[in-house]
Order: sequence, then C-alpha cells, then structure tokens
Amino acid sequence: MTPNRLWHTVMLNVQRNGYKRANYLREHNLFRHIGEKVYIQGRKLPLYSELISLGDNVKIASRVNFITHSIIHLMLNSAENLPIADKVQEQVGCIEVGDNVFIGAGTTILSNVRIGSNVIVAAGSMITKDVPSNSVVGGVPARVIESLDVYLEKLGNRERYPGELAPKKQSVSHELADFLWKQFIEERN
Repeated sequence: MTPNRLWHTVMLNVQRNGYKRANYLREHNLFRHIGEKVYIQGRKLPLYSELISLGDNVKIASRVNFITHSIIHLMLNSAENLPIADKVQEQVGCIEVGDNVFIGAGTTILSNVRIGSNVIVAAGSMITKDVPSNSVVGGVPARVIESLDVYLEKLGNRERYPGELAPKKQSVSHELADFLWKQFIEERN
C-alpha cells in the first residue's frame, strides 16, 4: 500500500459515520465521482479508486469490495513453463453505480461492471456483470431475483416492531430486543 493510500485509509477510519466518509472521499477527489447523500460504511480505500463512480443516494454496507484490478499478470509474467509470447498487462477496469442503490455487506464488485439505478444488491453477492436498473439481485454470481417494484410491493408498509422501540444511536433497547426475540421464536414454532 502506498503511503498516500495508507494515509487516506487512516483518515477514513477516523470519520465518524458513512456520510462523513463519503464527504471525505468527495472532497479529496479519490473516486471518479461521488453523488449526494452517499453513505459508505467501509473504511478502506480501494486500489485505483479513481475508476469508481457512485451516483446519488448510494448506500454501501460494510466489507463491500470494489475490485478494479486483477493480479493474474503477476503469476503469468513470472511463470517459467507457460507459453507466453509477450508480457501480460495488469487488467484494470471501471465500476459505475447508478442512483438509489443499496449494496449489502460482504458484496464483491468486479471491474468493468455497471450497476443501474434503483437497485438492491443482497449481502454476500458477487457482481460479475452489469446489473439492470429497477432490480433486486443476489447470489454468487449475482442474478436478478425480482424487480424493485415486486420487492416494494412485498415490503408494503408493514412494521416489524413498534416505532417507539426503534433503534437509537446504533443501540437497541432491552424492550426491542425482547420483542424481536419473542417474534423470532414464534415465527419458528
């Protein structure tokens, strides 16, 4: 890791929340583009971050990996028994994320991928090809699960818990924990 990239990674770690991390990245021009209302939970500056563009209202959960490059060339160029006529170049590519996108925890996004607008990416997904707008995707490799409209229809206005018990300052009350555990157990009996 270069000293400059290390410095920015340290600075991302001292930002108090995901909005401030996005603002830091925007202010230092570390991504190609970062729109408004962007939230980035992760604290590590991706390699070749200038190849990443994020639209407006993008929410990125923890441990999302933006892979803008491959190190396969290192192995191929040092192999003694492979018939390689020329040196293999490092493979690099862009990642573009549209507006109104949620990317779940533990997702990996490979280079040369565009994620459309109005998209939900399920946690743990592997994005290997373009994702169409207005979709919910998940899996390894990720595939379209349903349209965003179908997802929103299923979600409806249901409440999972009483509004007055909502988490506050990244903490749940004992009452909310008890309520959710009771609901969890009842749904499984």
